[in-house]
Amino acid sequence: MEKKLTTPLRDEDIKELKSGDVVYLSGIIYTGRDAAHKRMIALIEKGEELPFNPEGQVIYYVGPSPASPGKIIGSAGPTTSYRMDSFAPLLMENGIKGMIGKGGRTEPVKRSIIKNNAVYFAAIGGAGALISKCIKNVEIIAWEDLGPEAVRKLEIENMPLVVINDSHGGDLYSEGIEKYRID
Repeated sequence: MEKKLTTPLRDEDIKELKSGDVVYLSGIIYTGRDAAHKRMIALIEKGEELPFNPEGQVIYYVGPSPASPGKIIGSAGPTTSYRMDSFAPLLMENGIKGMIGKGGRTEPVKRSIIKNNAVYFAAIGGAGALISKCIKNVEIIAWEDLGPEAVRKLEIENMPLVVINDSHGGDLYSEGIEKYRID
């Protein structure tokens, strides 16, 4: 099923999503990879605020390449998500409702998605130049010293995504393996 959603995500939006749904996401999302996640977790553990209000927000695992002249951002394809798996549950507990990346997630993350009524979307790896066309505005909001891994606020329009892990326990990767298993 195809759906159009706008951030911040609401609980009702997430509950309607099923693994395999195609979503065109618009609104504001935030970027973060390994180094930024380590810093965000450190802030949470110290009782300090994150660089953005996490309630209902979506984090995109991306380290965009430099922008070409006349462009606002370079290629912005997803990074492998499992590298953020040790950080994701605590971020979800603090309000993050969606994550965008590529590849499968560990069992603790899948359980946290269910517990926190969240969702994991996949963006198509290798399509970073096309994905960047959905990005309408970019602003570095934290840790510019991290270069491509700095936290950015992105304004997006109709970013094409696929629901991989839904809040009901659906897992598109596992379902696909079962569907096409030859015994």
